[in-house]
Amino acid sequence: MDSGDRLTRRHLLERAGWIVAAAAGAPARGMRASKSPSLQRQGDGTSGVMTTLSTYMSEAGRRDLPADAAEKTKHHVLDTLAAMVSGVELPPAQVAIKFARAHDAEKTATVVGTNIVCGAIEAALVNGMLAHSDETDDSHAPSHSHPGCAVVPAALAAGEHFGVSGSRFLRAVALGYDIGTRVTMTLGGFPFQMETHRSSHNFANNFGAAAAAGCAASLTSQQMRWLLDYSAQQASGVAAWQRDTEHVEKSLVFGGMPARNGVTSALLIALGGTGVDDIMSGDDNFLLTNAPKADPTRLIDKLGERYEVTRTIQAPLDALEILRKRHPWEADRVQKVVVRVATSEAKTVNNRDMPDISMQHMIAIMLLDKTASFAAAHDKPRMKDPAVLRERGKVQLVPDEELERLYPRRIGVVEVTLTDGTRLTERVEAVRGTTDNPMPRDEIVAKCQDLMAPFLGAAKSKRLIDDVFDLEHLKDIRALRPLLQRA
Repeated sequence: MDSGDRLTRRHLLERAGWIVAAAAGAPARGMRASKSPSLQRQGDGTSGVMTTLSTYMSEAGRRDLPADAAEKTKHHVLDTLAAMVSGVELPPAQVAIKFARAHDAEKTATVVGTNIVCGAIEAALVNGMLAHSDETDDSHAPSHSHPGCAVVPAALAAGEHFGVSGSRFLRAVALGYDIGTRVTMTLGGFPFQMETHRSSHNFANNFGAAAAAGCAASLTSQQMRWLLDYSAQQASGVAAWQRDTEHVEKSLVFGGMPARNGVTSALLIALGGTGVDDIMSGDDNFLLTNAPKADPTRLIDKLGERYEVTRTIQAPLDALEILRKRHPWEADRVQKVVVRVATSEAKTVNNRDMPDISMQHMIAIMLLDKTASFAAAHDKPRMKDPAVLRERGKVQLVPDEELERLYPRRIGVVEVTLTDGTRLTERVEAVRGTTDNPMPRDEIVAKCQDLMAPFLGAAKSKRLIDDVFDLEHLKDIRALRPLLQRA
């Protein structure tokens, strides 16, 4: 049998498949017909959703942000930069920095908290890992993601590569939050991760980082469609990162890999790369592959009206701190502490081997130190301290299905029983840092100054904070480099 015979037979089989599909009254290859204008194909072969989405993305760099969205974006830029700086000596950062030093031939982009300048792709990967080396970076509950640790590094690396203004950088970051989170919310958020065992954090951050980098690269509407296509091809991540006890893989999956992917895609497309015009509809599309029942219109839900950066949070251990302020006590007076959180949250923080995300350990630290400092949260040897273990033995974490039903609202309940029988209870409906109880600018500044000053120095940290809040007047984002580098 020659190749011509094989080709002819294959064509016959394909045509037979189409006939069977038509006879059954169903679209071939899983395509779904729709009367909705937003889902119907346009003259250029794209759906209305994709046209709206890609046009919005291509215009984002020239579009003014509402004042509240601009302010919140600055908060999250600063918060993520502080996470990068403060994470520079932690194990994931040390691995990433070695990578940067091995690939520093191209002097384009800054590795935050070091004196290394390397290629934009490498800098994005390293800064992404730095940003998630610990748990001081932000999170977005509705999409079940940590957008800042990938979006800000991608915007910074691409911004330095293209020499963008502070305003475009700010808009690129806001766009990254808007696009990445909407992708995972469309897929289903936390239930998507539970059902598929894929990492919602990586999926959201792949698209978010790409959108931010694409905005910095000033990609056109059609190029943004290709950017989304490349992002879909690179979206990956298995939820097995939860078994990583050193936080290195987790930092790569959440921050480094998606930031690198986003910058890589933007650079390729800026140099002439092409792809599929609509990865969200048609044959073998992204949504059909990952969540066949997903509603594509969620990708553009309130786009330009609801800025996701305003729904992103930082969450300290509020309830115990509130109780201590109302009823001061010493650790030896505490008999038992019961902490109730949503079942899904309990899974993440229950007796982990990493100090900063072990609920029992951090409660024990707060009982002893009366606070939870950055140093204490990353002091792994202290997890074996007999005094800490004694307090940790008093702490019980209870997964609460009632609170799970209220998720993504992050409600925490702490019950403290003292040795004299006194029982104290605090229910936090809106954790400090959530949209219902936001941290004002002065608290953000204080937090970031505290994280950065030990590494950059107090004076340099203050100048960096001031410049972030004045990004609109920065002509070139590369002007931040001296402030981001460690002497």
